[in-house]
Amino acid sequence: MIHVGLTGWGDHPDIYSTESKSSEKLVDYSAHFPVVELDAAFYAIQPERNMLKWIRETPDTFRFVVKAYQGITGHLRGESPFKSTEEMFTLYKESLAPLVEANKLSMVLVQFPPWFDCQKKHVDYINEVREQLQDLPLAIEFRHQSWYYPEFKQKTLDYLTNNQWIHSVCDEPQSGEGSIPLVAISTNKDHVLLRLHGRNVHGWRNPGNDQKWREVRYLYDYNMKELRQIADIVKSLEKQSKQVTVLFNNNSGGHAANNAKQFMRLFAIQYEGLAPKQLDMFEGEW
Repeated sequence: MIHVGLTGWGDHPDIYSTESKSSEKLVDYSAHFPVVELDAAFYAIQPERNMLKWIRETPDTFRFVVKAYQGITGHLRGESPFKSTEEMFTLYKESLAPLVEANKLSMVLVQFPPWFDCQKKHVDYINEVREQLQDLPLAIEFRHQSWYYPEFKQKTLDYLTNNQWIHSVCDEPQSGEGSIPLVAISTNKDHVLLRLHGRNVHGWRNPGNDQKWREVRYLYDYNMKELRQIADIVKSLEKQSKQVTVLFNNNSGGHAANNAKQFMRLFAIQYEGLAPKQLDMFEGEW
């Protein structure tokens, strides 16, 4: 089974109804895609009221890929708002409880930063995360190339397999150690994740202007040749896992939604059980 979606639902104008309010964007989004990445959970542990609202706004079959909180992944700068690491993990798990109970949690995405390289202390920390979140489906995404160096690649994949991690396979610019190669291997028989970040090599690295960098980092429009290549990768991943979740993250220029629709057409995908507010604005573009 292939689930196609986007990273976030708030910045895709092509899929919103003209009559919709900003608070109804998730409703519009869920008329097009069966899964979404919940990025807000990275910046703050979400209150129960938010989770319940998002559950109400989506169909029963809809799923969320929830980003791990930045304090868990090592991105947090400054003092932690929590008394202890244990409190942070406990509150994060509690925030996911409504999604778990509603059967709407696809997985938790633990995305480590570019400076999180392949060394023993980092493996030990991954073990701690696995222990703290042991009851949840966990996906891992590395951002440092060392995990896939020839001398470490197989050990990395074996480790993920043995510890039941879902492998986050990435298509992204190849610009040195702060990027990873596309390794189309699943480490979990039930689920594999493919995240498509675009191929904007010049925008991938922070050139020193934070504002401009964040505007262009994911600025990319996949062409049909590239989407067909990605389709072949997905076909390979389908043979390795029961579920393949594909998330388009190339949205600095608003291309993600259209690319996702193009990709769905390649597989002749038409999802059942989406929200009833179906729009036809993508028809006739192919």
